[in-house]
Amino acid sequence: MNRSIASGVVSVVSAKVVVLVVTALSTPLLYRLLGAAAFGEYAFLLSVFAIYMIFVSSGVTDGVRKFLAEDRAAANWSEHVVGFYLRLAITLSVLGALLLVVATRVGLVGRAFGSELTSYFYVLAALVVTAQFRDYARKTLMGFGLERYSEPLKIVDKVGFVVVAVPLVYLGAGVFGALAGQLVASTLVAAIGLALVHRRVSLSCLFSRPTERFPRRQMLTFNSMSIALVFLLMSLYHIDIVMLQRFTESSAVGNYKAALTLAEFLWFIPMALQTVFVHSTSELWSQNRLREISDLASRTTRYTFLLTAVMAVGLAALADIAVPIYFGADATPAIAPLLLLLPGSLGFALARPILAISQGKGMLRYPVAATGAAAVINVVLNVTLIPRFGMHGAAVATSVGYGSMFLFHCWSARLVGFDPLSDARLGRSILATVLAAGPIVTLSTAIGNPWLALAVVPPAGFVIFVVFALLVGALDPAEPFEVLSTFPDPLGAKADAIRGWLAAGGTKQREQNRLHSLLFVVGLSLLVSGLTLGLLGSGIGSVTP
Repeated sequence: MNRSIASGVVSVVSAKVVVLVVTALSTPLLYRLLGAAAFGEYAFLLSVFAIYMIFVSSGVTDGVRKFLAEDRAAANWSEHVVGFYLRLAITLSVLGALLLVVATRVGLVGRAFGSELTSYFYVLAALVVTAQFRDYARKTLMGFGLERYSEPLKIVDKVGFVVVAVPLVYLGAGVFGALAGQLVASTLVAAIGLALVHRRVSLSCLFSRPTERFPRRQMLTFNSMSIALVFLLMSLYHIDIVMLQRFTESSAVGNYKAALTLAEFLWFIPMALQTVFVHSTSELWSQNRLREISDLASRTTRYTFLLTAVMAVGLAALADIAVPIYFGADATPAIAPLLLLLPGSLGFALARPILAISQGKGMLRYPVAATGAAAVINVVLNVTLIPRFGMHGAAVATSVGYGSMFLFHCWSARLVGFDPLSDARLGRSILATVLAAGPIVTLSTAIGNPWLALAVVPPAGFVIFVVFALLVGALDPAEPFEVLSTFPDPLGAKADAIRGWLAAGGTKQREQNRLHSLLFVVGLSLLVSGLTLGLLGSGIGSVTP
């Protein structure tokens, strides 16, 4: 990963960490204040809105980000791209808002979703406009490589939402209060973002007309394929919520959304990579640097697997403790769906950077086909399982749909022109995960105090996992320092020095010792498993009937 891409990833990850913390604090608060039923209604409304916004904004935001990042020699290229997509953003947002108002006024919304939800859609109509300009401004800044501006705006958006929504909900505004928070926050971010864009390119470009050679048809084709791709992706995110609202009560939707929220915490690093890779790899594709793209993709796949797998194992080990503490005792039914969602969430995490690299080339036919196949599996399983098994059926269906994304997008990547598995070491990574799971689960079970378990298991589990990953060869000793070397100095310089020392001294010897390390790891795992069984056996034997 070169330093320019890595700096973008660092900016995105830093912002996502802050957003993750704010989300982690505000979501359970909203769940408690709204209650499971109202929280379910709010989640349902956001799912409907996200699907609707696909047709309003996805072609605009993906297009402006990709084409601004391309290094073209055309005169005033940036100004023409910004102006073209700004005109498109205004037109689509106005049409989208008017259509939603008309559909609500004539009763279509009430017949489709129930009269009790109708009034909320007027707020959503206003949110169409503000969200459009919020996302346009942020993606334009990203297209210029200005993640240092675009990513703090996500923090402003999340903090602004919390500052407005939580007090309103606390005062009794309910779902209206939460939606008002979304509206105010998106308005604020849109205003700041557009001002920052104006500093780089004057927004008067809205009125400029590019030459006949300007690739309008190519842009519109990309936009249509982006809309298809995002629609299929959003169906994976939201079809389960929409169907649950149709076949179950709102409290079940609320608990299932709670499980989804925790499972989606696994994605914050893959989502950061996906965010940066679309425009960063566009330049690599334009320069035909195929070997560098495959190397980037395969190493990213490996790092993503390792990071996401250890998080999934830790979350599974602590689910019985974390869910009641995080959301409250009323959310205990969310534990089982969470465990069912984790395997698929891991697969989806792996697919995200691969999809972004494919998008960077602009050849969306194969990514759309791959995502479509996963979406069809997801819809069919949700239709089959939700009426019979409720939120547990939704969790199984969604997990399978999520997991299939990785398989289909590996196939898609080869057709696009790169190999995401050339240095992925999936076998070794899976082995490290399996071997580390025993000690991590044992440690979680052995600690009786829930707060102590939450404090001890995550850092200790991470260390255990890294040790196993190093011993089985899923991770080379120099690689963590190679990643750290891309950080700003002095951390980057010190990490680079350590990486050089490790890389120079022992590659051949490490390969010679690989078998011995693997035998040691297997023996250690068997020992831990034996101790686990002994502990469980003694615990069972001590229980009096």
